[in-house]
Amino acid sequence: MIDVPLSVLDLAPVAAGATAGEALRHTTELARRTEELGYHRFWVAEHHNMPAIASSAPAVLLAHLAANTSTIRLGSGGVMLPNHAPLVVAEQFGTLEALHPGRIDLGIGRAPGTDQMTALALRRTMEGLSAEHFPRELADLMNYFSGEEPGPITATPGKGQSPAIWLLGSSGFSAQLAGLLGLPFSFAHHFSAQNTLPALALYRQNFRPSRWLEKPYAMVAVNAVCAETDERAEWLAGPAGLSFLKLRSGRPEPLATPEEAAAYPYTELEREFVVQRREGQATGSPETVARQLGDLLARTGADELMLTTMVYDVADRVRSFGLIAEKVAGGLTRNA
Repeated sequence: MIDVPLSVLDLAPVAAGATAGEALRHTTELARRTEELGYHRFWVAEHHNMPAIASSAPAVLLAHLAANTSTIRLGSGGVMLPNHAPLVVAEQFGTLEALHPGRIDLGIGRAPGTDQMTALALRRTMEGLSAEHFPRELADLMNYFSGEEPGPITATPGKGQSPAIWLLGSSGFSAQLAGLLGLPFSFAHHFSAQNTLPALALYRQNFRPSRWLEKPYAMVAVNAVCAETDERAEWLAGPAGLSFLKLRSGRPEPLATPEEAAAYPYTELEREFVVQRREGQATGSPETVARQLGDLLARTGADELMLTTMVYDVADRVRSFGLIAEKVAGGLTRNA
């Protein structure tokens, strides 16, 4: 049996009444603290046109986080390739790798991470927004780092300064592609739990050894809220469920307080939606979270778990990661 590394995915949540600047400072504080706690990597995710999320510019934020930490791996979970020219991504992450060698991960997603109107505003053309362009643009991006197919354009920084490249996904497409390319794969169990096992199976079935990996390496991202008691954790988790409900109903708002989430007049259908959203995640005391994460490991065979914690107060966010590091992490193992 070997210990399973634990990592962090943070969205720089913007709490009601707070500013984006405060949210980013809290993310910086969390990165420092999780580094002290021994977490393996700290990723931020690209989202746009979402009032509750301030991590819209991962490369910029990662440069700041790298300057404020020293050992933890930092990366994107992910950069949404349809929103960017591959050369821009190569230069941005080549710069990060050149400044912080051996610490940078480039997680790539094929969805725009936003609505179509916002995606169009980012790219300013429909070209590239279709998923059918993703494999070609991914190949171009990887070539900018490797320079294996010489062309008229050289990414500087970029060529010879490749971060660790991951594919991200919430369905089978990126899982299969990651396997065929021999890349590590991260699955978004935190918002697509029903697809987790089929996607991981596709990844492993299609895996081909490569210069990057000799065997599959799968990471699973999971919502995790840990507190001293189950009741306290459930209370803290309320705003995240309400935020996702409002996002899916076209009414995105900053993260509500736990009191506001508890008092919200859910319809029966809305409450069922929130309950389903929580299935397969980890919420509770250290003992409860240990059991839930252990079950997830047993079902998925994940090589690594990435925890994301959307709660209103940064102190509760830090406390959740602290409890998991101190009372849960040591008991999470998998077969060698």
